Amino acid sequence: MIIPIIILVIVLILIAIRQVGNIKLQIWQIMLFGAIAVLITGQISPLNALKSVNVDIMFFLFSMFVIGVALEESGYLSHLSYKIFGRAKNTNQLLLLILFGMGFASALLMNDTLAIIGTPMIILLAKKHGISPKALLIALAFAITIGSVMSPIGNPQNFLIATQGNIDNPFLTFLQYLFMPTLINLLAAFFLLKFFYKKQFANVSLNHSQEPIKNRTLAMLSKMSLALLLILIFIKIAMTFLNIHLDLKLVYIVFIAALPILLFSKERISIIKKIDWSTLIFFAAMFILMESVWNTGFFQSTITTLNINILSIPIILVISILLSQLISNVPLVALYLPMLSHAGATTREMMVLAAGSTIAGNLLIFGAASNIIIIQNAEKKSGETITFLEFAKIGIPMTAVNLLIYWLFFIII
Repeated sequence: MIIPIIILVIVLILIAIRQVGNIKLQIWQIMLFGAIAVLITGQISPLNALKSVNVDIMFFLFSMFVIGVALEESGYLSHLSYKIFGRAKNTNQLLLLILFGMGFASALLMNDTLAIIGTPMIILLAKKHGISPKALLIALAFAITIGSVMSPIGNPQNFLIATQGNIDNPFLTFLQYLFMPTLINLLAAFFLLKFFYKKQFANVSLNHSQEPIKNRTLAMLSKMSLALLLILIFIKIAMTFLNIHLDLKLVYIVFIAALPILLFSKERISIIKKIDWSTLIFFAAMFILMESVWNTGFFQSTITTLNINILSIPIILVISILLSQLISNVPLVALYLPMLSHAGATTREMMVLAAGSTIAGNLLIFGAASNIIIIQNAEKKSGETITFLEFAKIGIPMTAVNLLIYWLFFIII
């Protein structure tokens, strides 16, 4: 039963160093090795491995990658980038626009969505203005992680809490508990990034130029897809406020949004070929490995035997942040949520779990799936990457600040 834990540790070490001898490894290859290892050693059966892959998330990512590739190939993404970031007169304003613009957008469109769409946009901005892509990519990662905290549809773990944590009026509840501390944390991210990247964000003036649309037909279809995505999300939000019970899942919304491109674009085959298949492989492999780890009962029994107060705010925050680095935040919430419910947790404790499991993504690369999407997307499109230590150097103090701010707010409320 300990074999999956050993394999998980090896995978995490390899993700941290990303190199064995002269062989450079990509994150998806390491995770695939972990999945194959638990299958070969008989720790999970092929049938259970297949069942463990979350089809909703796979279809969600596939559909968003289709939209993302179409936006980029048509040239509409660079056009959109100019519309959004062209107002920034200097690097300070650009950083604020990335943090607050992408942060608020992630609360509506989910952080993984913004990781897919935002990465090529950020790489383009870095290239145009001579700013380090690493600095802007880390800013994007922080923005969509922090911003997604305040919404039940900001990330998968919040959605899980909103639907299975007996939360009344989830949109209002999340805003009530998490809106103000999230705003403060986005501002804190601005000052921390300015401190760590003094040369990159030295308030230098920017000159923006608008690039032409390369494929007008595909751009029109991409625009239709984005419009559909936003309309359907607002319909979903409205149904929640109106207490209309219709199972309009996010995966349905995103797949419907991708249909104009899949059905009417002559470039559909080319677009499908260009989507980030390596990230899809990563997620499928992660589900298999984590299911095998889950089946050992190691983490469940460890929490039980420690005999700690699982309803304590500091305990929920610390466990959420630390365990999310090992088993990712969605499996962590799936593990912790029923334990909190059985212990009689109130809405307050559920919101603490939402905050802790989400800001865990700021600590280390593998704390959030959106970090993986950003890094793998950047590697594929520009060859630019962020190492484990580069992320941790700023991620650890960022998470410490986040933790303090949310803890203080939960004490006050």
